[in-house]
Amino acid sequence: MSSETVTTIDFHITAECSQECPYCWGPRDFECPVDTDIALAIVSKVKDVGARRIVFTGGDPLKRPDVATLIRHAKKVGLQVALSTTGDELSLEFLDSVGTCIDLISIPLDGSSEAVNSRTKESGHFDAVQLALSRLRSYPEIDVKICTPVTRRNIDDVPNIVALAERYAATTDARVFYNIFQTYPRAMFDAEWADLVVSDDEFRTLEERVAGTTTLRVNCLSHQTLDRLYAMIFPDGSLVVPSGRKYSSYGQFLDVTDLAATLASSEFDSAKHLLHSKGWEKLPPT
Repeated sequence: MSSETVTTIDFHITAECSQECPYCWGPRDFECPVDTDIALAIVSKVKDVGARRIVFTGGDPLKRPDVATLIRHAKKVGLQVALSTTGDELSLEFLDSVGTCIDLISIPLDGSSEAVNSRTKESGHFDAVQLALSRLRSYPEIDVKICTPVTRRNIDDVPNIVALAERYAATTDARVFYNIFQTYPRAMFDAEWADLVVSDDEFRTLEERVAGTTTLRVNCLSHQTLDRLYAMIFPDGSLVVPSGRKYSSYGQFLDVTDLAATLASSEFDSAKHLLHSKGWEKLPPT
């Protein structure tokens, strides 16, 4: 399959997580994820189908004991490797072990202070993220993406988070990106969405408020932009395309014989996906 269909595949290697974010639309209740051998085969197939980047995510991928093995294998087969983690367990030992195999680490930050961050994250998460970012200064070859899901609980604080991210970017040689997501009522559990979701007009106003206030690369992602953007592999090895509030499964990823045709038959928006992917890849050294 040509990489002109999909450049990035998200592999949710576990549903375990130290956080219980009220807006999370990652997989839930997968108590028996695929074993290491199958996970390694999935990683190899991600490369074989033409994708250039794999995102190890979850849950929190650092909750999976063999995550380092999977990361090393992804790099060995020639994939760009991203890690989307809560930051709670990003240790120096882990970074020393596989840091050279990771191109980007994405960490969520829901507030510019513990008081705001703890409205949607567990107590202590803000300090854990600050520690993780501090540790990443020693690994400037790893790009850093700070992500904020925008809810009614933190929308007024987003400019302060932008300023915090900008201050951090000034202290590291790594590339630093900042993503702002509009929370969307999609989850594998019941949630009080009225207490969380901001309107399209509110999100556009926030985008206008942030624009031009920072030298950071800021990416504002509305729910329209995010919808049908992802090709995901769930912990049980199934291929999933989220659309609206539903998760459509297309069977085991390893059993898919023609990924391009499968995605074409789904609600996956390849054109949107390819546009979103531009500019995030790490170019090889010259």
